Amino acid sequence: MSEVELQRSLEAILMVVEEPVSELVLAQIIEVPTDEISTALRNLAFKYEQDQRGFELRQVSGGWRFYSHPDLSALVEKFVLDGQQARLTQAALETLAVIAYRQPVSRARVSAIRGVNVEAVMKTLVSRGLVEEAGVEGESGAVLYQTTSFFLEKLGLNSISDLPALAPFLPDIDGLDELLSTLTD
Repeated sequence: MSEVELQRSLEAILMVVEEPVSELVLAQIIEVPTDEISTALRNLAFKYEQDQRGFELRQVSGGWRFYSHPDLSALVEKFVLDGQQARLTQAALETLAVIAYRQPVSRARVSAIRGVNVEAVMKTLVSRGLVEEAGVEGESGAVLYQTTSFFLEKLGLNSISDLPALAPFLPDIDGLDELLSTLTD
């Protein structure tokens, strides 16, 4: 398969995906070795950036997908929202941040960290597909929660390890774990 045919095939598939698709899946569908897929995807992403397109090809959440270019976010936001407000509340954002940085974490632990009951907020985050159950805590039997691949996709991250460090924003992190354990005990 020529480079042009491979790029056209990748573009056709990536144009219709609803979530990032892995290089392995693309290789299986197009019937080309994974290393050729990887090279072609990186070449396409570079080409789109060089051509200053209104979209970009990004590797996110373990796969590849087209996204509108960040420089045009205000325009895209205006088009998509068109007067609608489907944003998360401050409480939901705070709860989501706690889960993202402390996962897997129980609802009680999140409540202790935030200092308020988060049951309703947790239901909202689960219903929006940003948070999911991640098992049960051994001793207490509490349900543990973690962020989803949809969360990573929405933030444009490849993995949770890509989250920015919190330390620069905290006044004193040395005693944080001891403080949190006293609040939940």
